[in-house]
Amino acid sequence: MSFRQFKALTFDVVGTLIDFERGIINHIRSVAGDAAQHLSDDTILEAYRYSRADKSSGLYPDDLVRVYKDMEKKLELPHVPGAAEGLKESVRDWPAFSDSVDALKRLRKHYRLVAMTNARRWALDHMAATLEQPFDERITVDDVRFEKPDPQFFAFARGRLSTSGIFFEDILHVAQSQYHDIGVAKKIGYTVAWIERRKGLKGFGGTLEVPELTEPDYHFATLSELADAVEAELGTRS
Repeated sequence: MSFRQFKALTFDVVGTLIDFERGIINHIRSVAGDAAQHLSDDTILEAYRYSRADKSSGLYPDDLVRVYKDMEKKLELPHVPGAAEGLKESVRDWPAFSDSVDALKRLRKHYRLVAMTNARRWALDHMAATLEQPFDERITVDDVRFEKPDPQFFAFARGRLSTSGIFFEDILHVAQSQYHDIGVAKKIGYTVAWIERRKGLKGFGGTLEVPELTEPDYHFATLSELADAVEAELGTRS
């Protein structure tokens, strides 16, 4: 398979480009103070993960207000006024992974870059700013009205891109989440690149687990590795 066949890279954003796990952990530790010192990062992420999986969950990241209240009870955190709303607002400060900005700039020399995120439009605006505005097009849950892993999200994206002359075989979908992205995208025919951000770590962190991993078309530990592979075949452009 050649990287020459692709015209567009579609990206999961939260977890692939933006380190939401670090953002969640930082907020919990900053507002809970000493009460969170005994909690491991994995314990915090487990509480987050199971709250997000609840059937009552809402649109992301507005739902983080509810999620914080769940976590407050489960982790026995002290009640801090404004902390729940603060978790939602902390999205503005969630960090990019250390390689995201540079790798996106390198990849944009070869492809159209498309955000494809379960986050709402207002949140993606902040994340795109953190990433130094790499996207040529943005597709959010506000546009689709369904969250990944619903196949309708992927069908919507294909349809949107087809109006620009970019068709199914022209797309490489790039994502971290086996649950939200890799499994369903591969099943319905996308070519996929799995960015295994948690390589070497136990468990699934803040992302819902899957019973079995889907074998991707490409597999990298970082986005830089994908950019390296593209440049090795296609060269670099000024």
